[in-house]
Amino acid sequence: MRVFCIGRNYAAHAAELGNEIPNEPVVFIKPLSCLVLEDKDIPFPSHGNDLHHEAEIVVEVGNNCSNLKEEDAFKYISKIGIGLDLTLRDVQSELKEKKLPWEKAKAFDYSSPLGVMVEYEDQDLKSLNIGCKVNGEERQNGSTSLMLFSISTLISYLSSVWQLKKGDLIYTGTPKGVGPLERGDKIEVFSKEIGSSIWTVK
Repeated sequence: MRVFCIGRNYAAHAAELGNEIPNEPVVFIKPLSCLVLEDKDIPFPSHGNDLHHEAEIVVEVGNNCSNLKEEDAFKYISKIGIGLDLTLRDVQSELKEKKLPWEKAKAFDYSSPLGVMVEYEDQDLKSLNIGCKVNGEERQNGSTSLMLFSISTLISYLSSVWQLKKGDLIYTGTPKGVGPLERGDKIEVFSKEIGSSIWTVK
């Protein structure tokens, strides 16, 4: 099982961080120690100060596959859900300046809380809602219709580089509205079609 993550998959989010729009999916991979189940605490990482939330739709791969056509990608989805791709923005900025990889900023322990997952039953993956509230205040509210690369495109692309395995998770990118988290914050990720999950930052 692996955790694949997609960066800059919403144009407005790329713009809010001053990033260029990518011509192909921006992919990075996290270790399994990044996962935090719902209702568990999120430890504030000790190696940075500016922790940001990024709410995302998550897809679970149902069977091993490789070199998929986009039209076949849906056959290999077992579940869809919601989660967070947490980012140490200050650390990421330093790494970008030095043209170094992002792992310290993106792939640290507990950096990808995983919320409610539901069975994929032909839901319309091009119109799923995804949003985020911090202490009850809404910060993000978007839709997969705004993705630069659709979920089927992402699965096809990933399967052309890696053989996807049953149980692999794909975090599909975040809409605009990302922002900072502090110790003690309660963060809720929600989707009208999937449900909601809450964590506390400690």
